Amino acid sequence: MTDAEDHARRSAATLAAVRAMEDALAAGSNDMARHFHEDFLWRGNAGCGVKRGLPEFRRNWQLPLRAAFTERVYLTEQFLADGDWAACFGHIEATHSGPFMGIAPTGRRVTIPYMDFWRVEDGRIADNPVFVDFAAVLAQLGRDVFAGDGWEAYDRGERVPPAPEGQTAPGV
Repeated sequence: MTDAEDHARRSAATLAAVRAMEDALAAGSNDMARHFHEDFLWRGNAGCGVKRGLPEFRRNWQLPLRAAFTERVYLTEQFLADGDWAACFGHIEATHSGPFMGIAPTGRRVTIPYMDFWRVEDGRIADNPVFVDFAAVLAQLGRDVFAGDGWEAYDRGERVPPAPEGQTAPGV
């Protein structure tokens, strides 16, 4: 087997392991041990935290997310695999049914954007850097964490973006 063939085989095995885990999450499975390595590390962005091991991941991420958001539909837009690593981006559509970041249940349908990266070891996920856009979710629930100072104001033409002295953007 050539190096390229071995890489393609590893990439396919990594993607299969990740898709099996994603399918289990989407089905609401409570048996996630077969998908995660004993030394599993989940590394979330600000507001999400870091989870060391499956029990901590379940207690401090999976179950609170399920409590806050029911009727979840996972919509992954694209998967990529490169050897022992895989990645995806997409969103979850869900109903805000439980407390979330101090906000009482609203019953609103929300979109929860995410990007996930996984390193697979021995057929199970060992490392999972992840970005979940809680700022977008909070905005859908009426809380602007940027207090009106988000850079979307530049995109809407409501504010002029700053630039280093003597520099302008092309076409400006």
